[in-house]
Amino acid sequence: MTPDAVRPAVRRADAERNRERILAAARQGFAEPGAPLSMAEVARRAGVGMATLYRNFPGRRELLEALYTDQVDDVCAAAASVAGSPGDALVAWVHRFASFIASKHELAAELLAQTDGPGPVLDRSRERVLAAGRPLLAAAQAAGDVRGDLTLEQVLDMVIAVSAIHGDPDYSRPILATALDGLRAR
Repeated sequence: MTPDAVRPAVRRADAERNRERILAAARQGFAEPGAPLSMAEVARRAGVGMATLYRNFPGRRELLEALYTDQVDDVCAAAASVAGSPGDALVAWVHRFASFIASKHELAAELLAQTDGPGPVLDRSRERVLAAGRPLLAAAQAAGDVRGDLTLEQVLDMVIAVSAIHGDPDYSRPILATALDGLRAR
């Protein structure tokens, strides 16, 4: 079941508030290091009963998919709101994507553990991110700001590879900056 299938077309205002409180509590809980967050703990943090939690998210997988989809929505929206020259806009968005990657590792890993493979939510999310970023890359390449021999898939795979390097953000940030400097047209 996809998050869209869980979300009715029209919700009462109180039902929508409950759903948002559940997502906010789960988002905060999954961002904390430590033990896995139980559904009961999500309900407690959101201030809702278990019935309300399960009415909105029939299982843990549906909750994880909704959280992941929200994060992807943010990355896609960021592509439309970055400013600057085409090259600067692309690099700013790629930094936003890098932050997304850094924050989603555990969430994506747990989501993958809940399914038999990447599945439609992860596959669709990748396609959405690529569709959002391609105009930025095309504009940067057309302006001569960025090398023309790279695809967005290659750029994002580079960011994913850098994010896999162990170390805190202060360690990996200059590595990413160096990699992104390599995008610039010479």
